[in-house]
Amino acid sequence: MKKTILTLLLSFYSVLAFSAGSGYPLDKIETDPSDKPSLQRGAALYQNYCSGCHSTEFQRYERVADDLGIPHDLMMENLVFNKDAKIGDLMTNAMAKEDAKVWFGAAPPDLTMVARVRGDDWVYTYLKTFYEDPKRPWGVNNKVFPDVGMPHVLAELQGVQLDSCNGEDPTKRDPLTGQTICGLTVDPERKGSMTPAEYDQAMYDLVNFLAYSAEPMKAQRQQLGIYVMLFLVLLFIFTFLLKREYWKDVH
Repeated sequence: MKKTILTLLLSFYSVLAFSAGSGYPLDKIETDPSDKPSLQRGAALYQNYCSGCHSTEFQRYERVADDLGIPHDLMMENLVFNKDAKIGDLMTNAMAKEDAKVWFGAAPPDLTMVARVRGDDWVYTYLKTFYEDPKRPWGVNNKVFPDVGMPHVLAELQGVQLDSCNGEDPTKRDPLTGQTICGLTVDPERKGSMTPAEYDQAMYDLVNFLAYSAEPMKAQRQQLGIYVMLFLVLLFIFTFLLKREYWKDVH
């Protein structure tokens, strides 16, 4: 019993530690597991830009294809880059953990549960707040995850961002105009292939897919919850009428 309690406490502590951030203000989003076009775009982004280093090894290609409405042949042709993989395989990556430790200092984490552990807002803001930092090994840093150990793999989409805050509070506003005084801006000479609005939408789609990966049954659970609530309302009505019938002769 004591071992069980200790294990639970350590697990809870590890989740809190993993969720701890820099205090940077997070952008709020509402993911939608029923938006299949968004999930499909997010899956494409994940497979093209993330799966080379990260895995979602608690997911299977077949489950993702079925849930997102992607035919199996199109899934294998366009979104599975390991030619030896089968549709029923887990979504692992080809990078050996030993090589990853040499290249990055630590093996890139599995992302199946990242949205559940970190939170959708954290992941969304993290993906948007890479900026140039020559002092870092990969030449970039991150506002949400300071001293991040990975390159900005989405730079070709977003462009290279510059930090104009120099340690100042990014939420500080001009008292006259109300505009933020500093922040992250894309270098005009190194723009990405997407506009800021397009990149924001792309990151929403990617986070939407990661949120789905963390809880594939969420859409079904929410739909079932509606039926359960309707059943409870009807049950309450019949229970109330039955109670009134039983007690009508009691004075």
